[in-house]
Formats: sequence, structure tokens, C-alpha cells
Amino acid sequence: MKNQLNKEIIERYSRQIVLRDVGILGQKKILSSKVLIIGAGGLGSPVAEFLSRAGIGSLGIVDDDKVSLSNLHRQSLYNTADIGEFKVKIAKDKIKKINPNTKVIIYKIRLSNKNFEKIINDYDYIVDGSDNFKTKFLINDFCLKFKKVLVTGSISKFDGHIFTFNFKDKKIPCLKCFFQEANISDDLLNCESEGILGTVAGIVGTIQANEILKKILNIGTGLDGYIFILDLLHLNFRKVKLKKRKNCVCR
Repeated sequence: MKNQLNKEIIERYSRQIVLRDVGILGQKKILSSKVLIIGAGGLGSPVAEFLSRAGIGSLGIVDDDKVSLSNLHRQSLYNTADIGEFKVKIAKDKIKKINPNTKVIIYKIRLSNKNFEKIINDYDYIVDGSDNFKTKFLINDFCLKFKKVLVTGSISKFDGHIFTFNFKDKKIPCLKCFFQEANISDDLLNCESEGILGTVAGIVGTIQANEILKKILNIGTGLDGYIFILDLLHLNFRKVKLKKRKNCVCR
């Protein structure tokens, strides 16, 4: 199925196949790609939805949380009937309804040093939709070690940050070059205390999905070595170049 574009497959993806930068060859690349999403919340929901709609061949989703009422204003894969259910189970069911051709593998776990190493090499691209810096730094270190492409997102209030790291390139800085572990607090990512407008999560997650597709297709201008900062309250957007920090793990 992944290597054969039959009539149904061509019709499903016809609006993106017609794009000069995609075409039949590009669609085949998408169909054969494997993406791991860490966090099935405000960021992971739109990432999973739009990557499955684009035709990603294999989608892994990591999360050990259950759907709560307070999730529903920003986590687009879930509705009221899903409250109390595990997010990964509901996400898999919803994605299979969106695109039955996408293989969905779920991991009802909290990511750790031990279990991440068993998972990461099954995937080509990693999406970080986590909501705490311990997990973000763990993802950063493993993607650096195994030379993966990583797209990281973070949100708070009306703001979003997106990073892309292609760790096959040794010149690329890492997340720790921007956020220094000793000086960072999870309060920056805490939606409960800081608050978050639901649409901000959808916008940032959708951009993360877009960056993954660009990487798969090798098109456009990426964010390697940059942070993309969105102020959605005042509609200010800017790209800031990152530099490798002395004594960082990526040196």
C-alpha cells in the first residue's frame, strides 16, 4: 500500500499531489515515513491529525495521561465522551477513522531513559509535544545521540515557540543551547497556572506538522538552527538564530 498509489490513494491525496513540490514521488516519501509524537495533548493532537491526513505511513504516539474536561478547549482529538479514557487509545481510534491507511502505534507510558531507547530507532522523525522541560531535554539528548530530526514546540498564554533540529548536521545547536537546565522552570509551560488560549495550541501544533512534512519532502526553508517565536496576541512573528553554547552536550 505504501509504495503503490492506487486510484483511491491518488484521490485521497490529490490536492497535495498536484503541488509541484510534492507530486507522486513526494507522496510516496510521505507514505513511507515514520513519525513519533511525544505528547498527545494540545500540540500532539493537531500534529497527529494533520500528519495522518497527509498520509504518513506510520505514526507512533507516546502519552500516559487520560482525557480531562480541562483538556477539551485545546486538544482537538477529544470530546466530552472521551473524558476519563487514555489519550493514546482515543487518539488511535480517531486517527484510524480519519485515515485507515496510517499505521498507528501507541505507547501508554511516561517517557524515560530506559523505554525511549527501545522506541526511537523505529522512527525517522520525532515531534516533541511535551509540557515539561525534563521530558524535552530527554528527547533532545536522545535525538542528538541517534541523529534524528526533531521538531519541538512549546506554548504559554498567547505565545508559541518552535524549534527544528536536524542532528545529522553536527553544526546544528540543540535545545539546551537555548534553554539552560539550571535556569529553567516548568512554570513557563504550565497551562494550569499560566493559562493558554486554545487556538494557540492548534496553530503551533499545525506548524510543527508542516515542518515535518517539509523535512520529509526536503522542500522550502526550514528552522534548523533557529527558533520561531509567535506572539499571537499582537500577531508578531520572528525567527532568531541559535548559537552553540560552550560546554553544551551538542559540542
